[in-house]
Parts: sequence; C-alpha cells; structure tokens
Amino acid sequence: MLNNLNDIALFVAVVKAKSFRKAADVLDMPTSTLSRRVSHLEKSIGIRLLHRTTRQIELTELGRTYFERCQSIIAQAQSAHEELSQAAESPTGLLRLSMVEEFATDYLIPLLPEFRRLHPGIRFELDINPRRANLIADSVDIAFRMGQITDSGLIARKLAMFKVGLYASPGYLKRAPKLKTPADLEHHACLQLSALDFHLAKGNQRVSHKIRNPAYAANSMGLLKSLVLRDAGIAVLSEPMARAAVADGSLVRVLPDWCPPEVPVYALTETRLLPAKIRVFLDFLSTKLNP
Repeated sequence: MLNNLNDIALFVAVVKAKSFRKAADVLDMPTSTLSRRVSHLEKSIGIRLLHRTTRQIELTELGRTYFERCQSIIAQAQSAHEELSQAAESPTGLLRLSMVEEFATDYLIPLLPEFRRLHPGIRFELDINPRRANLIADSVDIAFRMGQITDSGLIARKLAMFKVGLYASPGYLKRAPKLKTPADLEHHACLQLSALDFHLAKGNQRVSHKIRNPAYAANSMGLLKSLVLRDAGIAVLSEPMARAAVADGSLVRVLPDWCPPEVPVYALTETRLLPAKIRVFLDFLSTKLNP
C-alpha cells in the first residue's frame, strides 16, 4: 500500500483533471509516464480503474468507489503535509528542555523572558535532571549539557565555551594557608568536580594538581558553588556562574593568572531537521551566550 501512495495521488490528479494530458501539465511530467504509473496501479490492485478513449477518460464502477476513498486519503495526507510544513517554519508550540540545575539557574532562566517577548507563541517545559535524557522516550526536544559529550546517536551543537576559574570564599581564605602559586594548593581543601583534578594553564605553562581524598566531590558546579559559599574550600566554577557572587564579595577568584580549560556547552537534538521553534531558540541562545 505504502509503495502505491504516489501512484494513488497521480490517479486522483488524473480523475480531477479528467485528462491524462491536463494532469501531466499540472504535475509537470510526461503524459506517457503518468499513464504508465496509473496502469501500474491498476495492475497492482487487480482491477481496471479507468476507461480510456482518445478524447476522454471515464471511471469504471469500481474505479469510482476507489477514487472516492482515495480522494479523501490524499486530501488528508496533503493537509497533514501542509500543517507540518507550516509548523516547521512558524516558531510556535511547546519546547521541552532537559538540563542540569546550574545551567538552568545561571544561564537559561535569565534569558527566557526576553525570548518569550520575541516569540510569545513558544511555551517551555523544563526538566532539571543530571542524568542524560533519552530524547525520544522522555519526549525532550533539546538536552543541554556542560562538558564533553559522549552521547551516541544524538546531534550535538556547541553553543558556547565558558571560561572557568578557581574560586573560594573570603571566610575560607581568611583561615586557610597562603595561596600564591599552584603548588600551594597542596595545603588547601580542593573540591572535586566530576572526578577531575585541577588542570591549570598560564601562557605556555601547564600544571596539574591532583586532588586526593577530597572532602567534597560532585558532578554539579552548582552544588560546589553552594559549598564554596559556605567556606568549604576551593572549586572550579564558570565565570558567569561566579560573577554575581564576586561582585557582592561573597566569592574571590584565586590564582587568577592560572586558568582551567574552558567548558563547552552543547545542545543535543535527535535530528538535524529541526522545526522553527527549536531553530530560533538555539540561534537566540548562541547569540546571547557568545556576546
């Protein structure tokens, strides 16, 4: 049946035009090809649909019944195609997003009101989840992830590279040993992110500080930020995440000349063929996250 859908559409077009030639002109195809396709359809279902003469065509009795059924099917298929094509171009509808909490709080939420003013027809459903989303099973349109991506079978679009640094609270630094060089980290409480050590660079210099038996380890910068604000030690945080706390004096950038590697942020989608609501949102984020 599915293999015959195109031929069915051609048959319906011929009947509506009441002529192979007129239908061929509308469809922009040779009359001989159109006639051959309809004949193939008749052979595949085992009945004659049309009486052909040199001047006109007439439906057989079974052909009329077949046409009435198929006309409805083709009309519905065309309507569905037009509806989906419009949805692909018009930025409206519900966007389901999955992300970790720190990305939502520090990056996404501040941008959503502005985007909604630009595109009021788009609504959001946010899933705050540290695990990798199954975009199909969880009905997720976009999953945002910070750090390197290992998800297979998904399309990853890099949105931004966030600068990161080492941060501590004034309360911690007040009672902690001096901290002037990366070697001094050996005497400090270093909080560990995703089982990673501190890898630092200053110009062409590269050093690594191995974190042994950390008092706190987490897979979330947001959790580590909360601990650092409570005088727990030193952690790697992104500059945008730490900016407000630095401004009000509750966080201090330590070893500012030594920088950990920048953290990539990716948007994961199931396919590259994206409807307009996803395309305009990702383009908006790319612009805003890369000022």
